[in-house]
Amino acid sequence: MEHDDRDVITAQQINRLDDKSRAFFLDALGAHHRLEYEASWHKWARKEQLAPAGDWTVWMIMAGRGFGKTRAGAEWVREIAEADGSARFALIGANFAEARMVMVEGESGLLSIAPAKTRPQWEPSLKRLRWPGGAEAYLYSAAEPEGLRGPQHSHSWCDEIAKWPNNSGQALAAWDNLKMGLRLGQAPKITATTTPRPVPLVRSLVGDRGTVITRGSTKDNVANLPGAFIKVMEADYGGTRLGRQELDGELIEELEGALWTRAMLEDSRVDPNEASQTERIVIGVDPPASQNGDACGIIVAGLRRDKKAVILADDSVAKASPETWARAVAKAARKWSADRVIAEANQGGAMVKSVLQAADISLPVRLVHASRGKVARAEPVAALYEAGRVLHAGAFPRLEDELCGLLIGGGYEGPGRSPDRADALVYALTELMLGKRREPRVRV
Repeated sequence: MEHDDRDVITAQQINRLDDKSRAFFLDALGAHHRLEYEASWHKWARKEQLAPAGDWTVWMIMAGRGFGKTRAGAEWVREIAEADGSARFALIGANFAEARMVMVEGESGLLSIAPAKTRPQWEPSLKRLRWPGGAEAYLYSAAEPEGLRGPQHSHSWCDEIAKWPNNSGQALAAWDNLKMGLRLGQAPKITATTTPRPVPLVRSLVGDRGTVITRGSTKDNVANLPGAFIKVMEADYGGTRLGRQELDGELIEELEGALWTRAMLEDSRVDPNEASQTERIVIGVDPPASQNGDACGIIVAGLRRDKKAVILADDSVAKASPETWARAVAKAARKWSADRVIAEANQGGAMVKSVLQAADISLPVRLVHASRGKVARAEPVAALYEAGRVLHAGAFPRLEDELCGLLIGGGYEGPGRSPDRADALVYALTELMLGKRREPRVRV
């Protein structure tokens, strides 16, 4: 079977074949073409695993676990090393052990991916790789940044930079020393592969206009991962902060001075079956000012027998007409057998109540006139979370992002123009937990 570059099937397509068809395809290539095909990264790789075009200095692959970051970094090094005998690489890991086990000797490391005829020679005592064509790579530890002071390089692959130790500024110092030593060749380049974490080095690269960023999630590589692994990860971590960071590849910032913290919300998380323990359920509604404006926040909250509140659902709808969001509220009320709807009435006043009643809501509707600012209303509710009196039955990423965007003393720095979901939550929990009593204030 002659191999034709115009008729290439991808690794993902091959992996979707049944065992018999896959074996037939690979056998039909013949030994020579099969080895050639397996060694040709550009035929196997997904486009996001290939270096971006154009003139860049830093390429950061910030993605979830299992995305294929290590393979992409190693193949980038391999391609340059096999084409340019004068290339000099700095391979930097969190420490020497990880650099060796992952970047050099790992399943996706430089020794494993290279064809026999172009495989580099590994000299552990010198922490050096030497390619047949003359290119060389040296291992460094980010924990010892002084080791990068002096040596010169043309390229660098930095792995898991979010893990680099920085308790004494080592990570930033290692990065600075690396950049100052990129003095060889015509166009020095750095590829950094990492799972996102809001550490200083990652933040600085995200904020640097000169950084080209490739983002991705574990699901992007689903064709090469066990289906059972994907199911377990989604069931155990889907929507949680850890899952969004480690699987979805999101860089989740922790705002200084926020009323809610990510840790506070993670501590509040319980099994969704907690819904069966509720003795009263209400729905908080924050109607949008216009059809094309913000979302309509619709939050379902219940009160348990132990007098703890539990957030049961986020049924918010975006860019909806009054009829549409009213139907969504009615649907949630029927589904959860709610006994009351608490709606903010500043936008439209009595119109809000009439719209809800027109949607065939038979339960009582109580209108709340927001006389204080959003943060002032949210402070006593945040205090309930701090006291461990509010739980989340599962994960509500959009709602939780809004909560973490409300700042002590005023201000909102979360997603969207307004914290619609957070406002609806505040209305619901105020009804359940604070009632008509005087609302406590958090002194700042």
